[in-house]
Amino acid sequence: MPEHVHVHAPHELSEQGESTTSRERWLEIAAALLLSLATLGIAWSGYRAAKWSGLQARRYTQASTARSLANRASTLAVQDRTQDLLNFNRWLEMSTSGNSELADLYVRRFRDEFRPAFERWLAEDPLHNPNSIATPLREKNYVLANAVRADKLERLGDLRFEQGKAATEHADDYVFATVFFAVVLFFAGISLRFAWFPMRILILALGAALLVYGGVRLLMLPSL
Repeated sequence: MPEHVHVHAPHELSEQGESTTSRERWLEIAAALLLSLATLGIAWSGYRAAKWSGLQARRYTQASTARSLANRASTLAVQDRTQDLLNFNRWLEMSTSGNSELADLYVRRFRDEFRPAFERWLAEDPLHNPNSIATPLREKNYVLANAVRADKLERLGDLRFEQGKAATEHADDYVFATVFFAVVLFFAGISLRFAWFPMRILILALGAALLVYGGVRLLMLPSL
């Protein structure tokens, strides 16, 4: 009768094979974890960058609108001042020529913003007082509402523009953070291609370090 021959692998080789398989499984798990976290980091960075980009567009639009309104208000303020100056010059001409009827007519035409300054200037007796102010337009209580509005809108436009610049920088920072997560994806993917165990460990370690660095950068960036 034929004899059955049983071949047994050495005990040391069997343990070594099982150990190698176990290490490869842990490395595959680590690579998959890096891939998952890096993908999540890229998605989160892209989401935040999009939100900051949207805020940037709104702030730039608001800055442009505020400056446009400021220019309009400034133009109206110049027109108001010109009207006050013309009416005052005509009043002064009629007053010095003795035409009180026309002088009173121009007084009635004074704008409400100009009238308090004119009355204060007139109370100083400018025709006989050499120390009086030359014109009511230089009185401290002569304030043009449109000029004040133009200044406020100009400051608002500057503020919105600076906020838009800051939003642009934040969006760029989030986009830059995706570079590190992309490198992590590359390292995690390429680590599975190497058969040499120390090289796989090195690549995964570099990927983990970059993942931690990218995560820290994300935590330090402002959020909306």
